[in-house]
Amino acid sequence: MPQIFDRSSNALARMSLVLTGLIVIALGITLDQLQRSPWVTRQGQRAEQPVPFSHKHHVQGLGLQCQYCHTTVEKSSYAGIPPTRTCINCHAQIWTNAQLLKPVRDSWATGESIPWIKVHDLPDFVYFNHSIHVNKGIGCASCHGRVDQMPLMYAQNTLQMEWCLDCHRNPAKNLRPTGEVYNMAWESPAEDRPVWCSATGTPDGVPTAQGVNCTTKDPSTNPQQIASLNAPVVAPKAALVSDTGMAALESTISTPFTTLSQSSVSYHKFTSQDELGHFLLNQYKIRPPSDLASCEVCHR
Repeated sequence: MPQIFDRSSNALARMSLVLTGLIVIALGITLDQLQRSPWVTRQGQRAEQPVPFSHKHHVQGLGLQCQYCHTTVEKSSYAGIPPTRTCINCHAQIWTNAQLLKPVRDSWATGESIPWIKVHDLPDFVYFNHSIHVNKGIGCASCHGRVDQMPLMYAQNTLQMEWCLDCHRNPAKNLRPTGEVYNMAWESPAEDRPVWCSATGTPDGVPTAQGVNCTTKDPSTNPQQIASLNAPVVAPKAALVSDTGMAALESTISTPFTTLSQSSVSYHKFTSQDELGHFLLNQYKIRPPSDLASCEVCHR
């Protein structure tokens, strides 16, 4: 019986299998790179906003604090988009006729919100609590980049799951003192810029992060100033308050605090982010990755 296929068909069959495998691999790599690309993540892209708001002008130029506009940044799962009233607080007096601010004036006159476009927009199935990150020492710049240097806001990071997991597997590399959370220019400790921190403890019901005091100045050079960070708060005596009433007032104000002597405050010197991060990791009582194994922590 004559052969239907030529001998060369064997080689063609092998080549077709290899070629198919290469195509599948190439397609997988292409799709993997595509889902990480700015075309999908919108990383680095500046959205066309109804008002070209400049963070660089307002933060670096005018010195506005993040909390002035994002009022719920420390107590809510959302940082909050400022209402028109926040803008009008200033622009009712300056740049009152600027064409750029016409949408703001129209919003104030009609009561309709300005249709801002979200730059950092997570999927609806992702649960992200903004307040817990801020109160546990994650700085604004760690996620949003140097906002104070952005004339127009853009997403510096991908905000994809792998980016979140990279931090949660080792949070120490991004932790900083809570007093430096809003400091965009914060730099990690180094040999030439050490950081000193002390842990004083906190009463029940007070966030653990508030029991850590950090400074970039050597406490041994001015111990009285550093010790005053932990001194009890006492209200000044008023002429209209009697001595008995004042004693009760001072007792009430001073109750949540513990008076610490200079010798009882022990500061640790840190010259690397790894050392500082692991110290804060322990003091802030941040859960290790093994405690975050449930998908429901982030997905609801």
